[in-house]
Amino acid sequence: MTKYVVINGRISAQHHNMMSGRLIKPHFNHAHPPTQQWVQGRVCVGSRGCRYEARDPPQDPLNLRYDSSIAVICFTLLICVSTEAPQDWSDHALWWEQRKCWLLKTHWTLDKYGIQADANLRYTPQHKPLLLQLPNMKTIKMTVCFSSVVFKAVAEICQMLNIRRSEELSLLKPPDDPSKKKKKKDKNSAQEDIWDIDLFSGGPGGTGPMYSKTMTATYDPENGMPVSATSLWFGENPLAESQPNLPPAELAKMYQPLSPVDKAINMAGWLDSSCSLMEQDILHEEKLLLRFKYNVFFDLNPKYDAVRITQLYEQARWSILLEEIDCTEEEMLMFASLQYHICKLTMSSEPLDLSNEPEIDEVEAALSNLEVTLEGGLPDRILEDITDIPELADSLRLFRPKRLLRPYKEYWFVFKDTTISYYKNKETSSGEPMEQFHLRGCEVVPDVNVTEKKFGIKLLLPVADGMNEVYIRCDNQTQYAKWKAACILASKGKTMAYSSYKSEVRNIQSFLQMKSMAPPPGQAAPDLGAMEMNAECFFSPRYTKKHKTKQLTARILEAHQNIARLSLMEAKMRFIQAWQSLPEFGINYYIVRFKGSKKDEILGISYNRLIRMDMSSYLPVTTWRFANMKQWNVNWEIRQVTIQFDQNVSMAFCCLSCDCKVVHEFIGGYIFLSTRSKDQNETLDEELFHKLTGGQQ
Repeated sequence: MTKYVVINGRISAQHHNMMSGRLIKPHFNHAHPPTQQWVQGRVCVGSRGCRYEARDPPQDPLNLRYDSSIAVICFTLLICVSTEAPQDWSDHALWWEQRKCWLLKTHWTLDKYGIQADANLRYTPQHKPLLLQLPNMKTIKMTVCFSSVVFKAVAEICQMLNIRRSEELSLLKPPDDPSKKKKKKDKNSAQEDIWDIDLFSGGPGGTGPMYSKTMTATYDPENGMPVSATSLWFGENPLAESQPNLPPAELAKMYQPLSPVDKAINMAGWLDSSCSLMEQDILHEEKLLLRFKYNVFFDLNPKYDAVRITQLYEQARWSILLEEIDCTEEEMLMFASLQYHICKLTMSSEPLDLSNEPEIDEVEAALSNLEVTLEGGLPDRILEDITDIPELADSLRLFRPKRLLRPYKEYWFVFKDTTISYYKNKETSSGEPMEQFHLRGCEVVPDVNVTEKKFGIKLLLPVADGMNEVYIRCDNQTQYAKWKAACILASKGKTMAYSSYKSEVRNIQSFLQMKSMAPPPGQAAPDLGAMEMNAECFFSPRYTKKHKTKQLTARILEAHQNIARLSLMEAKMRFIQAWQSLPEFGINYYIVRFKGSKKDEILGISYNRLIRMDMSSYLPVTTWRFANMKQWNVNWEIRQVTIQFDQNVSMAFCCLSCDCKVVHEFIGGYIFLSTRSKDQNETLDEELFHKLTGGQQ
């Protein structure tokens, strides 16, 4: 149906309002007198109702003749009146196809937007169905707002799925797989099990058991603790349960060895958080990946983060199985034993009980400390006792990678405050040291192989033009745990006088015990027949080719004895912590060309540093820390990013594998996340996020 409507200072028509079920007569008195200047344009109106847009092209577009000074809200009313379609239009908005923008400021006139006679406008729902692949590789279908910026849309998605700290996640376009034919791909996608969220919530935007717009806390009448929305919305929430491991044959089909160049191509698909889905050419029912983008997981709490921790564990598990991050065979075995333990507990009939999970309440601890102090007791000190700062002194070995001809050499090391000093021997320790390492702001990387009794600490020390590498080798586990814990605290500007030093030492010792394949004292050798699952499911395909199934089974069961007492949530947290301790954790790769260079190079972006890498060898050339960054800016005309650091160090580069906006958003996003504080009532400063990541385009 094609209609022509003439506006003469007043809109007057009758149509049936489906919201109230009665006949109404809307009126609009034009603010300006009638004018002879008319503009004619085409408006496409979807043939279906609210929320969903028809896949097929709309019926006949409306050719409307209107005054160019009319407001958008009046123009949309004109469309609704002209179509005479009895439906709810409240979710619809105008989309300008040529400019790729929504006309959401309805008080603006068409003149102010720049609408001319050749404008092609589409009156379409703002909320549309979208396919999302979660970190656990399961695909869900849910209604998402296509007119909100991605940052806000992800927040709404996480709110519906009960995932806190939505600022850590974003949407990623799935990478293209040229090795698969289109027919085969379509056949596989048809067999995929898709979970429709809207069916559980009573329709799009419904208020069923799975959806809550306010996420209001409900409190348990027995213990007074907030009831997790997981149990409130889902009952037994499937998103909080770990998925069973795939058979080795299916896992082998998914496995593809990736170089940093391949990873750079895949990581170019992050959506712009400051633009809407429609502005980035995302169609309804298109498939996107919901992933943890920023690798700083703030305030993980088992009581409230069952879904978040599980999905984070799943993302870590798949990155290990598909070898998206490198790890040693010893570390692979540790991850395999943790996966086996988690699968074993998940398949058991015992329900998930988070009430017994340990949680540190800093307020209660501080009040307890004050109470005991007033009574004259001696509690465990929470704050640092500056009058008695412990020291470490041991005979350790030192190695510098830049001095290739010199092996590890033994020196006498002294750790005091946040500084390491080393001397030629113990007798000379009363004089001037040979060299000092100031650890504040450094990076501490483990260099450990428990089987080979290798206990090393890699220190990345910040200097003017990057970072220097220093390796320290310890003799045993106890020595390693003490020195590494001291280095970790010193990197944060803390000394060993903090009460967290002892707990840090215990955590490191526990982590080493997890890596050990020797069973605890007094326990018999494991029975290979006791394992009910295929051991190959817990290893990457490349690793399973090196060992037989019986060997893998025996090694998993031996390592499992060291973690058999962990609860389900503790095991997931240990897996995440072990994943975070890997040297390549959280590094996103991009192909760039630095200013003044004639060759392409790789830029690695982590949560605390930028890494310049050689394109052929993939070895790091220079490292810059965010802590030393003074400012950065983007020249949007030539798409060049310039970063300035302390001591007049600067560098500039252009992105080749992606738009510079992707790199700019990573840098600004990590700086934004560093401003978070542990406040349960904290609301995100979305304006600050867009200032740091949006740029001035």
